[in-house]
Amino acid sequence: MTGQTVSYIRVSSTDQNLARQREGLGDVDKEFSDKLSARSRATRPGLDACIDYLR
Repeated sequence: MTGQTVSYIRVSSTDQNLARQREGLGDVDKEFSDKLSARSRATRPGLDACIDYLR
């Protein structure tokens, strides 16, 4: 049995790019991401979806 590689990446502003984080992670089977300010901790739809997926 082989597992999946799942990633969650986030940048804090819309002008930042997720590509650098993707490069550092390499190949993943499923990716979740958010482009949100650090102040928005209560609302992170990508993180919520990731946690739901992993459950």
